[in-house]
Amino acid sequence: MTGTPPPGPPRVQTRITVPDQKIMVNLLGAGDEILRLVERSVNSDVHVRGNEITITGAPADNALAERLFSELLELIEKGETLTTDAVRRTVGMLEQGSTERPAEVLTLNILSRRGRTIRPKTLGQKRYVDAIDAHTIVFGIGPAGTGKTYLAMAKAVQALQAKQVNRIILTRPAVEAGERLGFLPGTLNEKIDPYLRPLYDALHDMLDPESIPKLMAAGTIEVAPLAYMRGRAQPYDARVLTPEGFKPFGSLRVGDLVIGSNGTPTPVIGIYPQGPKQVYRVTTQDGASTVCCGEHLWTVATPEDKRRGHRRTLETREMIGKERRGHIRRYELPVVAPVQMEPKEVPLDPYVLGLLLGDGSISSRTTPGFTTADPELAIAIEQALSDIELVRKGDYNYVLRHVKGHRGGVIVANPVRELGLAGMKSGTKFVPDVYKQNSLDVRLAVLQGLLDTDGGPAVQAGRTCRVQYSTTSPQLRDDVVYLVQSLGGVATWRVREAAGRKPGLAKGRPVPYRSDAYVLEIRLPAGIPPFRLLRKRRLYDEHGGGQPMRFIDSILPAGVQETMCIQVAAEDSLYVTDDFLVTHNTLNDAFIILDEAQNTTPEQMKMFLTRLGFGSKIVVTGDVTQVDLPGGTTSGLRVVREILSNVEDVHFAQLSSSDVVRHKLVGDIVDAYARWDAERENQQAQSVHAVPGRTAQGGRAGRRR
Repeated sequence: MTGTPPPGPPRVQTRITVPDQKIMVNLLGAGDEILRLVERSVNSDVHVRGNEITITGAPADNALAERLFSELLELIEKGETLTTDAVRRTVGMLEQGSTERPAEVLTLNILSRRGRTIRPKTLGQKRYVDAIDAHTIVFGIGPAGTGKTYLAMAKAVQALQAKQVNRIILTRPAVEAGERLGFLPGTLNEKIDPYLRPLYDALHDMLDPESIPKLMAAGTIEVAPLAYMRGRAQPYDARVLTPEGFKPFGSLRVGDLVIGSNGTPTPVIGIYPQGPKQVYRVTTQDGASTVCCGEHLWTVATPEDKRRGHRRTLETREMIGKERRGHIRRYELPVVAPVQMEPKEVPLDPYVLGLLLGDGSISSRTTPGFTTADPELAIAIEQALSDIELVRKGDYNYVLRHVKGHRGGVIVANPVRELGLAGMKSGTKFVPDVYKQNSLDVRLAVLQGLLDTDGGPAVQAGRTCRVQYSTTSPQLRDDVVYLVQSLGGVATWRVREAAGRKPGLAKGRPVPYRSDAYVLEIRLPAGIPPFRLLRKRRLYDEHGGGQPMRFIDSILPAGVQETMCIQVAAEDSLYVTDDFLVTHNTLNDAFIILDEAQNTTPEQMKMFLTRLGFGSKIVVTGDVTQVDLPGGTTSGLRVVREILSNVEDVHFAQLSSSDVVRHKLVGDIVDAYARWDAERENQQAQSVHAVPGRTAQGGRAGRRR
């Protein structure tokens, strides 16, 4: 006797009233296609009469159908025209039992252009978009057709339009299916374009096509192969400023300290050899220069930027040929703040050293002397040197004597000789390195001593006051330039040739000039007083010191050199290179997208992620089942999750076949391949275990003797 099946749950009825006839028409769809799709998607019976919908079935089934109609009605009320695709996606989200409402997912607008709105179409896409808002680095991993790149591009354009970032950088590997750029026909652009075409197409969907070339020409949008992202590099023999002075760029190691734009030390957190590159010499109007590659980054301000109070970041190659607009230099560089270096003990008071280098006689054959018309300076020397007195020998001449009467009167322990200055004449004097590579106070004191003797304020009507200094020593000229630059100032110089100059006068007699003189024009920042001598300080303060400025004057090819790039921890990513020039090579205030990331190596992935600058966001997209790297090469996308899974502010968004937004068949194909791969892996595992004497790794098992 066959048992009677247990009774099912009681069937109940639920009614939904739609007050607006237009809403009901939209809800049913053309030819009732929406209604028929809803009937196929739920287990309850659905009947429509007039403006009333009756749902009959088990309570749980009715609840699902009722929620489905509620979501569809909300979509209509928000101005959406229902489609069968929207219904399928709503059903799918409800069946997943998520807390997010389908109506909220399907009406989350990212961008709107010409009546077309870009928004997520699945729950996975919504979570992916939310993750981009909430995290600095997001990995979008999933099969083709899930909108990974398209949505990332939409978020990038949205961020640019909202002024959350200053530029968009789009990149992808340029090696796929074994092809290498060098072996492809055509120019560089013709080689690159096929790889970058999907990115260009997405851009044209989201921006006015006429504006894209302008944005790319201005550097606001950069589209480049991943290999070109490595670029930002300098040669190994370039110099970089450290707390101990300048060092060769190639000698740096991770953890070393370099000087940032604020004048304080910042650690090096990444070093990346770049190989041989075409490099360029970038020269400023004050004669400072350094060498870097075409992709190296510079923070600059154009006249338009300065009016708006903004700065921009440009590559070297973007500025070539555009250095001037008429007679005006276009690109102003930031000037380093007064540099903080490690203090060191010095054998002689730094201000006194500056005075002696200016107006002192430090010949080793005579008693040290000092010549000045300002008794204030003589008093300063006497007060700074213990056991030393200045004995006046004439109207302006003094000799330095030891109070205990030692013959020769040389300063105790003869620091002048210790510093290598004994016997130096006016054309050979210099500032010893221990003073140049010392604290800010020491460097400033030396400069003040030099300017109080051989310098002075240069006043012009209607202009701020600059400082002028002259010397016949080329080394002392360079040392003064170094001191000025290290204090956040700018110095230019010119030669005043001895030949042809009108002789000077000494006691009414003409004295011809025997050496060329170097005349320096100096600008120092506010808060750095160039003078201690009262009469000079008053005149300088009365007219104001102005503001040091540096402008790019020329960018010229300098051959091919081995290069590397560094990353520093400074908030603005800036560091100080040759001649105290401020530069950097990471990407600040940028939205960066790496597409097709499954075709990166682990080394390339690390290189790319460490390009991240402050105020920037990175989105990495890829499909780990579509790796085109040469056999045996590990995909950087496959290993990065294991490496970064516990790193804060890094998110991995996994999309699946349910997030495919192309033809429905694409999702079915993705699922079919996934099942096939799983079955094949299972069969291979079973065959390994079925062969006697084989280990799980496929080797011959050892035998016991």
